[in-house]
Amino acid sequence: MRNFFFGAASLLAFAQAQAQDFKVAFFNGQRVLDESVPAKIASSRIEQEFSKRKKELDEVNERFRNAYRKYEKDAPSLSEVERLRRQRELTELDQDFNRKQRIYNEDLAQRRQEEAIALGERALKIVRQIAEAEKIDIVVQDASYVNPRIDITDKVLKALSK
Repeated sequence: MRNFFFGAASLLAFAQAQAQDFKVAFFNGQRVLDESVPAKIASSRIEQEFSKRKKELDEVNERFRNAYRKYEKDAPSLSEVERLRRQRELTELDQDFNRKQRIYNEDLAQRRQEEAIALGERALKIVRQIAEAEKIDIVVQDASYVNPRIDITDKVLKALSK
C-alpha cells in the first residue's frame, strides 16, 4: 500500500512538472477577419471592384419596378393580348434580374472568400512566428472559454497592420 501512495505521489509530481513546461495560447481567427487592417482594406477594394456591377444590378431592378408599376396602372385598360405580352416582358425582366443577382452574389462571395483565405494564411504565418518566438507549445483557435492572458489575437492584429 505504501508503494502505491509513493507511486501516485511521484506520478502527480511528474504531471505537475510537465504541465508547468507546457505553454498554450489562443487565437481568434474571426476577429482577425473582422477587425484587421488588411481585412478592411480588402473589403473596400472588393466594394470598389463590384460597385459598377452593383449599380447595373440596381438599374435592372429599377427598370423592373417601373415596368411593373406601369403594368399595374395600365392593366385594367389593356386588351388580353397586350396584358399577356406585358406579363411575359415582366417575367423576362424578373428572370434577368434574378440571374444577374445570383451571378453577382456568387462572384462577390467567391472574391470575399479568396481574400479571407489569403488573409488567413498570412495570419497563420504570424501565429507560427509568435508561437516560435514565445515558445508556445500549442495555439488553439476555437474554444468555449479563453483566459485573456493567453489570447494572442491582439499581437496578430498588430503584426498584420505593419
